Amino acid sequence: MKKLLAGITFFVSTGLMAQITTPQLSPISKVEQKVGLTDVTIEYSRPSKRDRVVFGDVVPMNEVWRTGANKNTLFTTSDAILFGNDTLKAGTYSFYTKPGAQEWSLYFYKTLDNWGTPDEWKAENVVLEVKAKTQVLNDMVETFTMGIESISVDDAVLSLAWDKTKVTAKFAVPTKAKMSETIAKVMAGPSANDYYRAADYKYSQKEDLKQALEWINKSVEMSGEEAPFYVLRKKALIQAELGDKKGAIATAKLSLEGAKKAGYDSYIKANEESIKEWSAK
Repeated sequence: MKKLLAGITFFVSTGLMAQITTPQLSPISKVEQKVGLTDVTIEYSRPSKRDRVVFGDVVPMNEVWRTGANKNTLFTTSDAILFGNDTLKAGTYSFYTKPGAQEWSLYFYKTLDNWGTPDEWKAENVVLEVKAKTQVLNDMVETFTMGIESISVDDAVLSLAWDKTKVTAKFAVPTKAKMSETIAKVMAGPSANDYYRAADYKYSQKEDLKQALEWINKSVEMSGEEAPFYVLRKKALIQAELGDKKGAIATAKLSLEGAKKAGYDSYIKANEESIKEWSAK
């Protein structure tokens, strides 16, 4: 009897732990596309036609649609992009549409935690509305599909297709501006952080510390009066390693002051201990 009860208990507990995973009728999809130097991501669910009338039945016309199924679609861009003359700032948005016979409205919406469409549609949450013309397709698209097409280094096309309807909206990315900024930065030479990293590497390897000191001094110089406390800390360590305890103490005191302003306890403690150690020798 005990063995029977134990067996039943094991069977029940095992059954409770087991989970059955079933396929979704509208599976989740994720589109990740780099356009020029900009990353664009679309997360959405993909319903299928399944012999139904899509637009006008499954998807009502002239009403806001979640643009897919299940949770609302999300659209993310790493940079500000342009739809015509209108700017969509970098960020993540809920993406909704209002299908029409000749034209759709595409909405980029502030709030993200909606399941489907918001309980209350708020015009003030619409960051950008884009108008897009419809196209009639010769071939039917069985499963709702979103994508990024016609990609160049400066622009691309956001596309939506289902049944025999396709909608597209061209957008531009700031490749030229980003490239100009990058080129100008590189041509201007290493940054304060570049000098710091180079000096930090040399110090960690305990090699060519005189060169490391030159680079860390350059970093401090380029940072001006507000040189970061962690940069000053590294300079003090390099000075101490080179035998300049007096200089190391002076630099550590500056680092200590900066660390106190920033409330960085670990650097406060490290500087105080180093000053004490170097002062005793």
